[in-house]
Amino acid sequence: MTVLVPTMGALHKGHQALIKRARSMSKEVVVSIFVNPLQFENTDDLRNYPRSPERDIQLATLAGATEVWMPEYEEIYPAEIKKLSAGPLGALYEGQSRPDHFDGVVTVVNRLFEIVKPESAVFGEKDFQQLAIIKAMKSKVEIIGVPTVREFDGLALSSRNVRLSEQGRVSANVIQRALAAAHLAPSVVIAQEIIDSTLATETGFKKDYAAIIDEDSFEIARDETRNKRAIIAGWIDGVRLIDNMKMGEGR
Repeated sequence: MTVLVPTMGALHKGHQALIKRARSMSKEVVVSIFVNPLQFENTDDLRNYPRSPERDIQLATLAGATEVWMPEYEEIYPAEIKKLSAGPLGALYEGQSRPDHFDGVVTVVNRLFEIVKPESAVFGEKDFQQLAIIKAMKSKVEIIGVPTVREFDGLALSSRNVRLSEQGRVSANVIQRALAAAHLAPSVVIAQEIIDSTLATETGFKKDYAAIIDEDSFEIARDETRNKRAIIAGWIDGVRLIDNMKMGEGR
């Protein structure tokens, strides 16, 4: 049994958690490292995306990877690219702010599955919308989600965090504070108010969206919604950050 852990490199403890989960499932763990240009709408963001191949190999191996695969562009896209569609969910939230982003994600994931032919693949819950879209793909590959790994102060681990200034790193914690404060609110309306008011306290944070959704449909949650999740995205120092948290029962 082969388990695939797709990444874009710049590995950290969050990626290692995915690899460790994969290794607990199988002795054959393939970690792919490929910065997929199809999911970047901004060429500067693509160019500035952190890359650390030698360190990535070390971290992946230490976590249990049996193969670290760094394909060239031509190996993934050997001919004219035929983009797949992420469907209606791909146009919401992240997809609304980043047109075609999720089309690029499902296109590259499909190619990775075609080449590696894994029985299972592991993805992080930090990219919750991405995880939902990949689960919805018509694929025989079992998709496993792993909870978000966080810094000591609650900030979700991300390869982009290294681009934050010292002050930006401090400001970024407002996202986790907002999620944690809303977690036990007595209603969806109050939880949303807490999130919005908390985010507004940090002038360095430029909000894109902050919503409480139904985990299954991604529609705005109501008090009677069984599985609710708060999702947040915005910019600090020009760096896009996203995070999410399951809301407590009864909210």
